[in-house]
Amino acid sequence: MSANIGTEVKLTRIGELIWVNGPVVRARGSQYVGMYEVVQIGSQHLVGEVIGLNRAEITIQVYEETSGLRPGAPIYGTGAPLSVELGPGLITGIFDGIQRPLPAMERRSGAFIGRGIQLTPLYRRQAWRFVPTAVVGAQLLGGAVIGVVPETPLVEHRVMVPPGLSGQLTWIAGEGEYTLEDEVAKVRDASGEHPLTMLQVWPVRRPRPVGARLRPSELLVTGQRVLDTFFPLAKGGTAAIPGGFGAGKTVLQHQVAKWSDADVIVYVGCGERGNEMSDVLRQFPELRDPQTGHPLMERTILIANTSNMPVAAREASIYTGLTLAEYYRDMGYDVAMMADSTSRWAEALREISGRLEEMPAEEGFPAYLPARLAEFYERAGRVTTLGGDTGSVSLVGAVSPPGADFSEPVTQHTRRFVRCFWALDKELAAERHFPAVNWLRSYSGYVEDLSAWWEGQGIDDWSDLRDKALGILQRESHLQQIVQLIGADALPDDQRLILETARLLREGFLQQDATDDVDTFASIEKQIRMLALILEFHERGARLVEKGCPIVVIRDLPVVDRMVRIKHSVRNDALEMLDETRTLLNKQMAELDQRYA
Repeated sequence: MSANIGTEVKLTRIGELIWVNGPVVRARGSQYVGMYEVVQIGSQHLVGEVIGLNRAEITIQVYEETSGLRPGAPIYGTGAPLSVELGPGLITGIFDGIQRPLPAMERRSGAFIGRGIQLTPLYRRQAWRFVPTAVVGAQLLGGAVIGVVPETPLVEHRVMVPPGLSGQLTWIAGEGEYTLEDEVAKVRDASGEHPLTMLQVWPVRRPRPVGARLRPSELLVTGQRVLDTFFPLAKGGTAAIPGGFGAGKTVLQHQVAKWSDADVIVYVGCGERGNEMSDVLRQFPELRDPQTGHPLMERTILIANTSNMPVAAREASIYTGLTLAEYYRDMGYDVAMMADSTSRWAEALREISGRLEEMPAEEGFPAYLPARLAEFYERAGRVTTLGGDTGSVSLVGAVSPPGADFSEPVTQHTRRFVRCFWALDKELAAERHFPAVNWLRSYSGYVEDLSAWWEGQGIDDWSDLRDKALGILQRESHLQQIVQLIGADALPDDQRLILETARLLREGFLQQDATDDVDTFASIEKQIRMLALILEFHERGARLVEKGCPIVVIRDLPVVDRMVRIKHSVRNDALEMLDETRTLLNKQMAELDQRYA
């Protein structure tokens, strides 16, 4: 059986405190306590989790501030692992790392969270409109949908049979208003009849079961040109955003969270600064979903465990977010989870490991850091659910290497377990080039998997356009080394054309303004048409250079500046203006063709 913070459980005294070292404490007591069991400590019932057992000595990581604890304080066991509550009410919710509802805690204790507050994550008294979809007498397997609840205008909550339970549906409630704890169905199996409610509980460290794993084959559209066109992420895929301080990791994650076409967003602020999370809390209710026009918060769950909150809860926060993501995946939704940042999570592991006096590995991180990262990223994926639907969890983790050193352990190990690597460059950020994704250091392992998806959108030449553009940018990188020695004017015109086309790609395509109403999101059609226009300019310019046309004449064409401004001037719903630019390009190029015939 599993229980969560705030859920009523029977407490049993299992020992007493003998040692305190920050968030790690030790107790002497019962040998019957279980690994990863949730315990409560002292008269304030501080929440903790068992992370070590040595005969009668119990090691516990405490999810709350431990100042004032003394040896001799009682330890109470709950008999259950750290778990989350699953049911209607999660969407639009704001929770801490162990799923305590932050708005309710603020009302209880003010802006700073008090210790020992026990609240249920989901509000029990709220009634939800339940609409049955299963019929009495049906044979149901775990994961089967028995009814739906309109959780928000964007998300229909599907009430499911818990995994591990299967049998005949003997009774189901009629359409009406019910609370989370009201019975809505009964299922009979060999052991008897089991009542079902809209509330489930699941251990955060155990992945939810699936029917089968599928190969990623559909693009997670983010509206960010450098990602979608050059380094795409598939639904159910994994991506890392490494970058130094100020490179724009958080802003890029915010952009993906705001504009991606995932059905549900789970945003985990794991050890980041509080002002960054407050930006999310202020912006998301005001932003509109580009596809539906509804507030983005109506499909978002926020887990906030900022840098000034207890370090042990930081370690648990990404598992809390993952379990919520898997729950909505099991309903057949595509879920995108942002973890900002996994470096802060790894630092929490390092601090707790140090207090446990474990043997350190690279740069003080514990030796099991790679295993923990692998466990995290392997829970992503596109799956066939137990109920027979198709759902996915896409994971995007920010990494904060000290001094932008990508050779440090967290970045290196993360690189082993993700297939998308969006490397941010501090030099690009210093030049105000955002998103500062370095096109020479970044890569995507989903290019071949997504070729069929692009063809299904009627875009057969995506791969060719992408390869040509990246080739031009790579050639520009080599030429820049020569330019620094002898200057651009000393290069032949065909090479200067490469520099000019690369400038158009950088300024007119790769740069994207997150604060501009038009440029913040680019549709797939707009992205491809913009890229095709720039490459058409390059091809026609190359033919003119062969005829003897000076590069300065081509560079000074009025259409060139217009191509750079397309990202700001052409809206996604007014792409006919792109046709006007293409017509102007053809006209001006044709005039040069005649002049240098």
